[in-house]
Amino acid sequence: MNTTLPQDPHFIEQYQHHLQCLKLGGLQPKTIEAYTRAIRRIGNYFDCRIDNLSSAQLREYFTELLDTHSWSAVKLDLYGLKFFYSGVLQKPWEDIPLIKPPHTSRIPDILSVQQMGQLFAATRILSYKVFFFTCYSMGLRLGEGIGLTVGDIDAGNMRVHIRDAKGNKDRLVPLPDKTLRVLREFWAVHKHPRFLFPSRKRGLKNVHLVDQPLDRGGIQSAMQSVVQQLGIKKNFMPFPAPQLRHPHAGGWCRSA
Repeated sequence: MNTTLPQDPHFIEQYQHHLQCLKLGGLQPKTIEAYTRAIRRIGNYFDCRIDNLSSAQLREYFTELLDTHSWSAVKLDLYGLKFFYSGVLQKPWEDIPLIKPPHTSRIPDILSVQQMGQLFAATRILSYKVFFFTCYSMGLRLGEGIGLTVGDIDAGNMRVHIRDAKGNKDRLVPLPDKTLRVLREFWAVHKHPRFLFPSRKRGLKNVHLVDQPLDRGGIQSAMQSVVQQLGIKKNFMPFPAPQLRHPHAGGWCRSA
């Protein structure tokens, strides 16, 4: 289904209103992108006329979406439309039938300490190598690692301040000695005044000029490339929930 922005003046006005409501609602950038993508897709499907969708129309849309997308995409489109109706149209959500994805609980495979060590050693680009090590040694999600700043490191108390974590909550994470040493050595290379993992777009010589951290897509591509290089066949999540990583992260940190 098409996710480009429809060029309809009325729809674009509503779309911009929706985007403003999402930002003012304090949602994470990843969630904002998912919800706005949902409205673009729904807008294209219904020729920009989405103000008064009937139950039959919604059943048709979500049934067709499920034929080509996962339940996760269905859920995100549902939540995006719900936010659009309540925030932009100011209509009660009760008027829209609720689609209920099946409840599933899948635990991803976790790499062994040895495999994580191999992954770290096989990563040739220094910024990605240090990033992978930092995330696994402290149990950080991808977005949490990307957002780390110099001011988040509390070396005196050996902890790291993780800001705007899942649920828009802050948390404190123990900082292993090995990780602190690695981060200090890495920062001595780039010396960016703010980011621990600054963008690579301007190169090392002009790294002080960048105003954003490492690119999420670049990190994921680097991880996939190393995994393929090592021939790892497990169906694992590169940055799973912290409770799935902690038992392994400590061992990797000691052996790295």
